Amino acid sequence: MTTTPSDVDVVLPCLDEAEALPWVLSRIPADWRALVVDNGSTDGSADLARSLGATVVHEPRRGFGAACHAGLTAATAEVVCFCDCDASLDPGLLIPFVREVQENQADLVLGRRRPQARGAWPAHARAGNLALARMLRRRTGLRLHDLGPLRAARREPLLALDLTDRRSGYPLQMVVRAADAGWRITEHDVPYLPRTGASKVTGTWRGTWQAVRDMSRVLGEAPTAGRAVR
Repeated sequence: MTTTPSDVDVVLPCLDEAEALPWVLSRIPADWRALVVDNGSTDGSADLARSLGATVVHEPRRGFGAACHAGLTAATAEVVCFCDCDASLDPGLLIPFVREVQENQADLVLGRRRPQARGAWPAHARAGNLALARMLRRRTGLRLHDLGPLRAARREPLLALDLTDRRSGYPLQMVVRAADAGWRITEHDVPYLPRTGASKVTGTWRGTWQAVRDMSRVLGEAPTAGRAVR
């Protein structure tokens, strides 16, 4: 019998995701808390999420990082997970990630996206991600393949990383600063589905390369070894 680790908060940054929310929230394990961070939705996402049992956090400052960090600071569980709110990733896939953290096998667990359908991951977005993974390897030595949004770690060490990016660079800054602090970082394949609705970041070449520029700035940070303890 598979058990579900408890005492977990799942941060779900949300901007006009009413169409995807019912499926996403239905996939959250029953004893976990869903933190839907509304980032200025105009389609009723916040009210819908609340009606479906999620805790809603409002973050008026636009930006993926702003939404993620608002969720992290609102979290109270020992372990915090992150997942996109567009139905491209199943939050249930986080169960083994959380177990790996709780059993002290890793400090940060990441999902490596594996597209399950044509168009699930556009070529320009994949190219940008590959370029960043290579730059990350040069910067930290980590041999990661993806900088995707599905991830799990303990809340207090995450807060101690003192993450400052509030745009597209937030996920990368988390990995860079964790690496500088000597965290054990692992990566596992996860199925990646076509998202519901239009992408807010990587739906176009322009959006993708803006994200790459944001993340490139993060890679230019000076090493911060010793910032956080596990």
